[in-house]
Amino acid sequence: MAGSKRGQRRNNRETGSYYERMAGIYLTEKGYEILEYNYRCRLGEIDIIARDGDYLVFCEVKYRADDRKGTPAEAVDYAKQRVISKSALYYMTVNGIDEIPCRFDVVSIEDDRIILYQNAFDYVEI
Repeated sequence: MAGSKRGQRRNNRETGSYYERMAGIYLTEKGYEILEYNYRCRLGEIDIIARDGDYLVFCEVKYRADDRKGTPAEAVDYAKQRVISKSALYYMTVNGIDEIPCRFDVVSIEDDRIILYQNAFDYVEI
C-alpha cells in the first residue's frame, strides 16, 4: 500500500510539473519573463515566479480534469494564499527585493483551457 501512495505522489508531481510548464509557456506568450519554477523554501512553495512589466509576480498553477471538486481557481483558498504570501515575502527578503511592486496571479487549467487571473488575491498578513 505504501508503494502505491508513493507512486501516486510521484505521478501527481509529474502531472503538476507538466501543467506548470504549460502555464509557463502561456505566461511567456503573454509577455511574462519566467524567473523560477517551483521555488521552495522552509515556508512553502511557489509554482512560478515571473516578471510582468514592473511587477514581480508570484503565480499559483491549478489543474482540474473536471469541475466536480470546484474550479481550479477555487482551490486557491485562504490557507494556500497565506502559504504563498509567506513564501513570497521570504523570497523577496532573501533576494534583497523591496522596491518592486508584486502581485499574486493564479493560472487555472481545466482540460486544455487556460485562464489567467491577474491580481487574484491580496497579500495575506502573517
